[in-house]
Amino acid sequence: MGEINSFIQTVPLEYFIILSSVLFCLGVLGVLIRKNAIIILGCVELMLNSVNLLLAAFSSYKGDGNGQILVFFIMVVAAAEVAIGLAIIAMIYRNTKSVDISIFNKLRG
Repeated sequence: MGEINSFIQTVPLEYFIILSSVLFCLGVLGVLIRKNAIIILGCVELMLNSVNLLLAAFSSYKGDGNGQILVFFIMVVAAAEVAIGLAIIAMIYRNTKSVDISIFNKLRG
């Protein structure tokens, strides 16, 4: 296990921060620009995974497992979000025959 940490620590922490920031910005851009609900869910997952990458990098550099435990909980929340989100999208597709989010304002409860 010590070899893995020393290998990860050979990469500068700034690279992880830059990569995570770029991935997070791409996810935010995808959520703001795209109109397909499935792609928006994928962009939210991209944002969550960029945070996971940063947490794992900080945890590795600090030398404790607290960040990696938090990554596990974020992955559980992301899996639940995908399951619920896809169920909602399937129900909306069944009613409207589209996954375009501009249709959502026409739905009445």
